[in-house]
Amino acid sequence: MRYIISFLVASLALPALAEGPRVVTDIPPVHALVAQVMGDLGAPALLLDRGASEHDFQLRPSQAALVAEAGLIVWVGPELTPWLDRVVDTLGEGVPTLTLLDAPGTALQAYGENAAEPEGHDHAAAQDKEEDANTADEGHDHAGHNHSGHDPHAWLDPANAKAWLAAIAAELSRLDPANAVTYATNAARAATGIDRLDAEVAAILAPAKARPIVVFHDAYGYFAGHYGLTIAAAISQGDAASPGAERLREVQAKVADGPPVCAFPEPQHDPALLIQMAEATGARIGGAIDPVGSLLDPGPSAYAALMTGLAHAIADCAAG
Repeated sequence: MRYIISFLVASLALPALAEGPRVVTDIPPVHALVAQVMGDLGAPALLLDRGASEHDFQLRPSQAALVAEAGLIVWVGPELTPWLDRVVDTLGEGVPTLTLLDAPGTALQAYGENAAEPEGHDHAAAQDKEEDANTADEGHDHAGHNHSGHDPHAWLDPANAKAWLAAIAAELSRLDPANAVTYATNAARAATGIDRLDAEVAAILAPAKARPIVVFHDAYGYFAGHYGLTIAAAISQGDAASPGAERLREVQAKVADGPPVCAFPEPQHDPALLIQMAEATGARIGGAIDPVGSLLDPGPSAYAALMTGLAHAIADCAAG
Protein backbone atom coordinates (compact mmCIF):
# COMPACT_ATOMS: atom_id res chain seq x y z
CA MET A 1 0.00 0.00 0.00
CA ARG A 2 2.87 2.35 0.88
CA TYR A 3 4.28 1.95 -2.63
CA ILE A 4 0.90 2.59 -4.25
CA ILE A 5 0.43 5.80 -2.27
CA SER A 6 3.97 6.93 -3.13
CA PHE A 7 3.30 6.28 -6.81
CA LEU A 8 0.07 8.26 -6.71
CA VAL A 9 1.76 11.19 -4.99
CA ALA A 10 4.56 11.16 -7.55
CA SER A 11 2.07 11.02 -10.40
CA LEU A 12 0.16 13.99 -9.05
CA ALA A 13 3.40 15.92 -8.82
CA LEU A 14 4.12 15.48 -12.54
CA PRO A 15 3.10 18.50 -14.66
CA ALA A 16 0.21 17.71 -16.97
CA LEU A 17 0.67 18.55 -20.63
CA ALA A 18 -1.49 21.59 -21.37
CA GLU A 19 -3.43 21.60 -24.59
CA GLY A 20 -1.70 23.46 -27.40
CA PRO A 21 -3.04 26.43 -29.39
CA ARG A 22 -6.15 26.05 -31.53
CA VAL A 23 -4.64 25.60 -34.98
CA VAL A 24 -6.46 25.97 -38.30
CA THR A 25 -4.96 24.57 -41.52
CA ASP A 26 -5.83 24.99 -45.18
CA ILE A 27 -5.32 21.66 -46.99
CA PRO A 28 -4.96 17.97 -46.02
CA PRO A 29 -1.15 17.61 -46.35
CA VAL A 30 -0.58 20.70 -44.19
CA HIS A 31 -3.16 19.43 -41.71
CA ALA A 32 -1.30 16.09 -41.58
CA LEU A 33 2.07 17.73 -40.89
CA VAL A 34 0.61 19.94 -38.15
CA ALA A 35 -1.19 16.97 -36.59
CA GLN A 36 2.09 15.05 -36.40
CA VAL A 37 3.86 17.94 -34.68
CA MET A 38 1.01 18.56 -32.22
CA GLY A 39 0.57 14.92 -31.33
CA ASP A 40 -1.53 14.55 -28.18
CA LEU A 41 -1.49 18.29 -27.49
CA GLY A 42 -4.41 19.02 -29.79
CA ALA A 43 -6.12 18.31 -33.09
CA PRO A 44 -5.78 20.97 -35.80
CA ALA A 45 -8.85 21.96 -37.82
CA LEU A 46 -8.95 21.44 -41.60
CA LEU A 47 -10.78 24.00 -43.73
CA LEU A 48 -10.86 22.39 -47.18
CA ASP A 49 -13.97 20.22 -47.55
CA ARG A 50 -13.69 16.66 -48.80
CA GLY A 51 -13.45 16.60 -52.59
CA ALA A 52 -13.27 20.41 -52.91
CA SER A 53 -10.76 22.33 -55.01
CA GLU A 54 -8.06 24.08 -53.05
CA HIS A 55 -8.04 27.01 -55.48
CA ASP A 56 -11.64 28.20 -55.53
CA PHE A 57 -13.12 26.94 -52.27
CA GLN A 58 -15.57 29.17 -50.37
CA LEU A 59 -15.59 29.20 -46.59
CA ARG A 60 -18.87 28.65 -44.80
CA PRO A 61 -19.69 31.15 -42.03
CA SER A 62 -18.85 28.55 -39.38
CA GLN A 63 -15.43 28.02 -40.96
CA ALA A 64 -14.76 31.76 -41.16
CA ALA A 65 -15.58 31.98 -37.45
CA LEU A 66 -13.16 29.12 -36.80
CA VAL A 67 -10.40 31.07 -38.54
CA ALA A 68 -11.21 34.24 -36.59
CA GLU A 69 -11.01 32.34 -33.28
CA ALA A 70 -7.82 30.43 -34.10
CA GLY A 71 -4.67 30.62 -32.04
CA LEU A 72 -2.60 29.95 -35.19
CA ILE A 73 -3.31 29.65 -38.91
CA VAL A 74 -0.93 27.38 -40.83
CA TRP A 75 -1.31 27.60 -44.59
CA VAL A 76 0.71 27.28 -47.77
CA GLY A 77 0.11 30.86 -48.84
CA PRO A 78 -2.11 33.12 -50.93
CA GLU A 79 -0.79 31.69 -54.20
CA LEU A 80 -2.64 28.45 -53.45
CA THR A 81 -5.72 29.53 -51.47
CA PRO A 82 -6.84 33.07 -52.32
CA TRP A 83 -10.12 32.43 -50.49
CA LEU A 84 -8.17 32.12 -47.22
CA ASP A 85 -5.96 35.09 -48.08
CA ARG A 86 -8.98 37.37 -48.08
CA VAL A 87 -10.03 36.17 -44.62
CA VAL A 88 -6.52 36.46 -43.23
CA ASP A 89 -6.30 40.03 -44.53
CA THR A 90 -9.39 40.99 -42.56
CA LEU A 91 -7.89 39.62 -39.34
CA GLY A 92 -4.88 41.92 -39.48
CA GLU A 93 -2.53 41.19 -36.57
CA GLY A 94 -5.26 39.49 -34.57
CA VAL A 95 -4.31 35.87 -35.33
CA PRO A 96 -0.75 34.56 -35.80
CA THR A 97 -0.16 32.98 -39.19
CA LEU A 98 2.54 30.68 -40.50
CA THR A 99 2.91 30.94 -44.29
CA LEU A 100 4.79 27.80 -45.25
CA LEU A 101 6.04 29.01 -48.63
CA ASP A 102 8.00 31.60 -46.63
CA ALA A 103 9.38 29.07 -44.14
CA PRO A 104 13.17 28.73 -43.85
CA GLY A 105 14.57 25.87 -45.90
CA THR A 106 11.70 25.80 -48.42
CA ALA A 107 12.89 25.28 -51.99
CA LEU A 108 10.67 27.11 -54.47
CA GLN A 109 10.49 26.59 -58.20
CA ALA A 110 8.66 28.30 -61.02
CA TYR A 111 5.75 26.73 -62.83
CA GLY A 112 6.85 24.62 -65.75
CA GLU A 113 5.71 21.41 -67.31
CA ASN A 114 9.27 20.06 -67.26
CA ALA A 115 10.49 21.89 -64.16
CA ALA A 116 13.85 20.66 -63.02
CA GLU A 117 14.54 19.63 -59.46
CA PRO A 118 15.48 22.65 -57.31
CA GLU A 119 19.22 22.94 -56.76
CA GLY A 120 19.40 22.65 -53.00
CA HIS A 121 16.88 23.93 -50.51
CA ASP A 122 18.03 27.54 -50.32
CA HIS A 123 14.98 29.73 -49.77
CA ALA A 124 16.82 32.99 -50.41
CA ALA A 125 18.32 31.76 -53.67
CA ALA A 126 14.95 30.46 -54.81
CA GLN A 127 13.38 33.83 -54.11
CA ASP A 128 16.15 35.62 -56.04
CA LYS A 129 15.55 33.39 -59.05
CA GLU A 130 11.83 33.97 -58.88
CA GLU A 131 12.29 37.74 -58.67
CA ASP A 132 14.61 37.74 -61.68
CA ALA A 133 12.10 35.76 -63.73
CA ASN A 134 8.93 37.43 -62.56
CA THR A 135 10.01 40.86 -61.24
CA ALA A 136 9.23 39.97 -57.66
CA ASP A 137 5.95 38.28 -58.60
CA GLU A 138 4.52 41.42 -60.21
CA GLY A 139 1.31 40.67 -62.05
CA HIS A 140 0.52 37.57 -60.00
CA ASP A 141 -3.23 37.63 -59.67
CA HIS A 142 -4.26 35.80 -56.52
CA ALA A 143 -7.92 35.93 -57.45
CA GLY A 144 -7.43 34.85 -61.05
CA HIS A 145 -4.54 32.40 -60.53
CA ASN A 146 -2.65 33.37 -63.63
CA HIS A 147 0.33 31.22 -64.53
CA SER A 148 3.18 33.30 -63.14
CA GLY A 149 5.23 33.36 -59.96
CA HIS A 150 6.38 30.31 -58.11
CA ASP A 151 4.52 27.01 -58.00
CA PRO A 152 2.82 26.73 -54.58
CA HIS A 153 2.52 22.92 -54.57
CA ALA A 154 5.80 22.67 -52.66
CA TRP A 155 4.71 19.95 -50.21
CA LEU A 156 5.09 17.41 -53.03
CA ASP A 157 8.85 17.58 -52.45
CA PRO A 158 9.42 15.66 -49.20
CA ALA A 159 12.43 17.83 -48.38
CA ASN A 160 10.05 20.79 -48.19
CA ALA A 161 7.70 18.80 -45.97
CA LYS A 162 10.59 18.21 -43.55
CA ALA A 163 11.43 21.91 -43.56
CA TRP A 164 7.79 22.68 -42.82
CA LEU A 165 7.74 20.29 -39.86
CA ALA A 166 10.59 22.28 -38.33
CA ALA A 167 8.84 25.59 -39.02
CA ILE A 168 5.57 24.34 -37.52
CA ALA A 169 7.36 23.10 -34.40
CA ALA A 170 9.20 26.41 -34.03
CA GLU A 171 6.01 28.49 -34.31
CA LEU A 172 4.06 26.28 -31.93
CA SER A 173 6.95 26.45 -29.47
CA ARG A 174 6.96 30.23 -29.69
CA LEU A 175 3.26 30.38 -28.91
CA ASP A 176 3.30 27.55 -26.38
CA PRO A 177 6.80 27.41 -24.84
CA ALA A 178 5.71 25.04 -22.07
CA ASN A 179 5.36 22.28 -24.68
CA ALA A 180 8.34 23.20 -26.86
CA VAL A 181 10.21 19.95 -26.14
CA THR A 182 7.19 17.89 -27.17
CA TYR A 183 6.77 19.80 -30.44
CA ALA A 184 10.46 19.40 -31.27
CA THR A 185 10.41 15.68 -30.45
CA ASN A 186 7.29 15.08 -32.53
CA ALA A 187 8.72 17.02 -35.48
CA ALA A 188 11.97 15.05 -35.38
CA ARG A 189 10.05 11.76 -35.29
CA ALA A 190 7.87 12.89 -38.19
CA ALA A 191 10.93 13.93 -40.22
CA THR A 192 12.39 10.45 -39.78
CA GLY A 193 9.10 9.06 -41.03
CA ILE A 194 9.29 11.25 -44.12
CA ASP A 195 12.77 9.91 -44.85
CA ARG A 196 11.34 6.38 -44.84
CA LEU A 197 8.38 7.53 -46.93
CA ASP A 198 10.70 9.19 -49.45
CA ALA A 199 12.62 5.94 -49.95
CA GLU A 200 9.37 4.00 -50.32
CA VAL A 201 7.97 6.40 -52.93
CA ALA A 202 11.24 6.39 -54.87
CA ALA A 203 11.17 2.59 -55.02
CA ILE A 204 7.55 2.54 -56.22
CA LEU A 205 8.30 5.06 -58.97
CA ALA A 206 11.57 3.54 -60.18
CA PRO A 207 9.93 1.69 -63.12
CA ALA A 208 8.13 4.87 -64.21
CA LYS A 209 11.22 7.07 -64.58
CA ALA A 210 11.74 8.57 -68.04
CA ARG A 211 8.30 7.40 -69.16
CA PRO A 212 6.45 10.59 -70.19
CA ILE A 213 3.11 11.37 -68.61
CA VAL A 214 0.42 14.03 -69.04
CA VAL A 215 -1.26 15.53 -65.98
CA PHE A 216 -4.45 17.54 -65.78
CA HIS A 217 -2.96 20.69 -64.29
CA ASP A 218 0.50 22.04 -63.69
CA ALA A 219 0.85 21.03 -60.05
CA TYR A 220 3.34 18.17 -60.04
CA GLY A 221 6.65 19.84 -60.84
CA TYR A 222 8.09 19.34 -57.34
CA PHE A 223 7.06 15.68 -57.30
CA ALA A 224 8.41 15.02 -60.80
CA GLY A 225 11.64 16.90 -60.15
CA HIS A 226 12.36 15.09 -56.88
CA TYR A 227 11.65 11.61 -58.24
CA GLY A 228 12.97 12.02 -61.77
CA LEU A 229 9.66 11.77 -63.62
CA THR A 230 9.01 13.29 -67.05
CA ILE A 231 5.88 15.40 -67.40
CA ALA A 232 5.26 15.82 -71.12
CA ALA A 233 2.44 18.33 -70.72
CA ALA A 234 -0.36 19.62 -68.52
CA ILE A 235 -3.86 20.01 -69.93
CA SER A 236 -4.50 23.10 -67.80
CA GLN A 237 -1.64 25.55 -67.35
CA GLY A 238 -3.13 27.47 -64.45
CA ASP A 239 -4.56 26.34 -61.15
CA ALA A 240 -8.02 27.70 -61.88
CA ALA A 241 -7.81 27.89 -65.66
CA SER A 242 -10.41 26.15 -67.84
CA PRO A 243 -8.59 24.64 -70.81
CA GLY A 244 -10.23 24.74 -74.21
CA ALA A 245 -9.75 23.35 -77.68
CA GLU A 246 -6.76 25.58 -78.42
CA ARG A 247 -4.91 24.38 -75.33
CA LEU A 248 -5.73 20.79 -76.27
CA ARG A 249 -4.15 21.31 -79.69
CA GLU A 250 -1.05 22.74 -78.00
CA VAL A 251 -0.76 19.69 -75.74
CA GLN A 252 -1.21 17.27 -78.63
CA ALA A 253 1.49 19.12 -80.58
CA LYS A 254 3.84 18.87 -77.60
CA VAL A 255 3.51 15.11 -77.39
CA ALA A 256 3.16 14.34 -81.11
CA ASP A 257 6.80 13.29 -81.52
CA GLY A 258 6.87 11.17 -78.40
CA PRO A 259 3.46 10.04 -77.16
CA PRO A 260 3.06 9.97 -73.38
CA VAL A 261 2.66 6.62 -71.68
CA CYS A 262 -0.18 7.72 -69.42
CA ALA A 263 -2.54 10.63 -68.81
CA PHE A 264 -3.99 11.30 -65.38
CA PRO A 265 -7.32 13.00 -64.61
CA GLU A 266 -8.12 14.75 -61.33
CA PRO A 267 -11.27 14.07 -59.31
CA GLN A 268 -12.36 17.74 -59.15
CA HIS A 269 -12.19 18.33 -62.92
CA ASP A 270 -14.03 17.14 -66.01
CA PRO A 271 -11.75 14.59 -67.72
CA ALA A 272 -13.27 15.04 -71.20
CA LEU A 273 -10.35 16.99 -72.72
CA LEU A 274 -7.76 14.71 -71.16
CA ILE A 275 -9.57 11.66 -72.52
CA GLN A 276 -9.76 13.29 -75.96
CA MET A 277 -6.01 13.97 -75.87
CA ALA A 278 -5.28 10.41 -74.78
CA GLU A 279 -7.34 8.98 -77.61
CA ALA A 280 -5.52 11.19 -80.10
CA THR A 281 -2.05 10.27 -78.85
CA GLY A 282 -2.53 6.68 -77.75
CA ALA A 283 -1.83 7.37 -74.09
CA ARG A 284 -3.42 5.20 -71.45
CA ILE A 285 -5.77 6.78 -68.93
CA GLY A 286 -4.43 6.29 -65.43
CA GLY A 287 -6.25 6.51 -62.13
CA ALA A 288 -7.27 9.93 -60.90
CA ILE A 289 -4.59 11.79 -58.98
CA ASP A 290 -4.98 14.79 -56.70
CA PRO A 291 -2.06 16.94 -55.49
CA VAL A 292 -3.81 17.85 -52.22
CA GLY A 293 -5.43 14.50 -51.43
CA SER A 294 -8.83 16.08 -50.96
CA LEU A 295 -10.57 12.69 -50.86
CA LEU A 296 -8.30 11.23 -48.20
CA ASP A 297 -9.34 10.82 -44.60
CA PRO A 298 -7.69 13.73 -42.77
CA GLY A 299 -5.19 13.03 -40.03
CA PRO A 300 -1.49 12.49 -39.32
CA SER A 301 -1.16 9.72 -41.93
CA ALA A 302 -2.72 11.69 -44.80
CA TYR A 303 0.62 13.04 -46.07
CA ALA A 304 2.06 9.55 -46.48
CA ALA A 305 -1.19 8.36 -48.06
CA LEU A 306 -1.06 11.24 -50.55
CA MET A 307 2.53 10.58 -51.62
CA THR A 308 2.21 6.80 -51.90
CA GLY A 309 -1.14 7.16 -53.66
CA LEU A 310 0.41 9.39 -56.33
CA ALA A 311 3.32 6.99 -56.71
CA HIS A 312 1.16 3.88 -57.09
CA ALA A 313 -1.21 5.55 -59.59
CA ILE A 314 1.67 6.68 -61.80
CA ALA A 315 3.67 3.45 -61.53
CA ASP A 316 0.66 1.17 -62.10
CA CYS A 317 -0.31 2.96 -65.30
CA ALA A 318 3.25 3.27 -66.60
CA ALA A 319 3.84 -0.44 -66.09
CA GLY A 320 0.50 -1.47 -67.62
